[in-house]
Amino acid sequence: MTESVDVLIIAPEVPRYAHPGDAGADLVSSEHLVLEPGERRLVGTGVSIALPDGFVAFVVPRSGLATKHGITIVNSPGTVDAGYRGEIKVTLLNTDAREPYEIAVGDRIAQLIVMPVSRATFVPVETLPGSARGAGGFGSTGYDSAAASDPTSSDTPTGANA
Repeated sequence: MTESVDVLIIAPEVPRYAHPGDAGADLVSSEHLVLEPGERRLVGTGVSIALPDGFVAFVVPRSGLATKHGITIVNSPGTVDAGYRGEIKVTLLNTDAREPYEIAVGDRIAQLIVMPVSRATFVPVETLPGSARGAGGFGSTGYDSAAASDPTSSDTPTGANA
C-alpha cells in the first residue's frame, strides 16, 4: 500500500504525478528563458510548500530532458527541508556544447520527490566498528575495463584505491 502525506502548497500549477506509482511529481517553469550551451540558471517554479515534520522533498532532474537535450540540475538532488517556506527554484544546466535550450512557462523542468526522513543522533566514539569495506573510498573496488565489456567476467576487485 502506498502511503500518502498531505503537503500544503501555494502554486500556480500544482505538481502532478504523470503515472500511477511514479515517485516524482513534475515541477514546471514559471518563467520563459533560453539556456545557452554551458549556461546554468536559477529557474522559478512558483511553488512553495509546507512539509510536515519528519519529511523532506528532493528536487531531481527529468531523465528525458537530460537524455534528449543535456539539461540537468547542478545540485541534484536539491533538498527542501520541512521548515523551508520559500519558492522552490531549480538550478538548471545546459550541458550541450552546441545547442541552446528554450524553456517556456509551464514546461516540465524537474521532479519533486517527498519522503520521510530519519533524524540521526550522533554518538561520539574513539573508534568505529570494523566492516567489510573498511576505509576504502572512491574506486576502492577497482575497475577492470576488460571485465566491464565482458558480461561473463566476474566483478573481482583489481586493487585498493584503483
